[in-house]
Amino acid sequence: MTMAARPIPSSPATVSLPAPLLFLPPISRKPSASLSCSSRARRGARCSAANKPSSPPSAAPGNEVSSMAKIRSEVLSPFRSVRMFFYLAFMASAGLGSLIALTQLLPALGNPARAAGVPETLKGLGIDVAAVAVFAFLYSRDRKASDAQVARLTREENLSRLKLRVGDGGRVVPLSELRGSARLVIVAGPAEFVAESFRRSRPFLRDLMERGVLVLPFPTDGNAPALEFGEDGDGGEAEAEDEEVVRKSRRLWQLSPVYTSEWAKWLAEQKKMANVTPDSPVYLSLRMDGRVRGSGVGYPPWQAFVAQLPQVKGMWSGLFDGMDGRV
Repeated sequence: MTMAARPIPSSPATVSLPAPLLFLPPISRKPSASLSCSSRARRGARCSAANKPSSPPSAAPGNEVSSMAKIRSEVLSPFRSVRMFFYLAFMASAGLGSLIALTQLLPALGNPARAAGVPETLKGLGIDVAAVAVFAFLYSRDRKASDAQVARLTREENLSRLKLRVGDGGRVVPLSELRGSARLVIVAGPAEFVAESFRRSRPFLRDLMERGVLVLPFPTDGNAPALEFGEDGDGGEAEAEDEEVVRKSRRLWQLSPVYTSEWAKWLAEQKKMANVTPDSPVYLSLRMDGRVRGSGVGYPPWQAFVAQLPQVKGMWSGLFDGMDGRV
């Protein structure tokens, strides 16, 4: 019995392609458009654009500054937390010993048969109470030192977030960008004070540049100080200054503060904490790592800077960045 094979249909299978789901318009090159997207279940993403400028990123919150200050405090004093932990442990141990001694002393005072052990119990109680007092004093001292250091580092972190401009029409950077590359000296006062500070720095321009010093003049009276880089009021010294010295003087005094109200607020807080009158001209010098080295009322001691600060070039460069000393 033979079976005839059924012919296979020769019509090819057709697959229908769906139309494109979404036709995107040409991308706008306007930087002011902000895009927001929201997704729904079982549906695609739906996006909408608003023709309004996007808000700039907000400033760093205060808790971030405080956290950074605490981290820097731990780095600068790594064994303080260990000491404070052991102080608490010894206080707890001595306190427990005092409690045990009290539980032994009170029944002994009411029982003449156990009166012989009272002096020994009183001796142990006195030792425990003295230990609690000593370790409480040591803990309180370290706690105050830690709080003072964190407060100082918090002020330094706030200072590092202030903006400054490099050169005439240059870029605006936060002060923290200078860490590891320059020792900043802030000269704040009337325009005449800033100009006189500039004139006093001219004999030490080359030495200050070799030590990575940069000056930020901040005239508090709103007037522009007269900084004459290529001229000298005494006459006769203009010919002695070569182009390199003039270039270095411009580079030394190339910084300018941005958002002067924030700088004025920070300086006012520092003067208030140091019991300095608000209208007093001051200077503030920073280490290479951004920490405050010293400050004072009056003109910056340029000669002392040259004598005490190490040079930024040579085999010892980078080793003494945080050991600039106090000026």
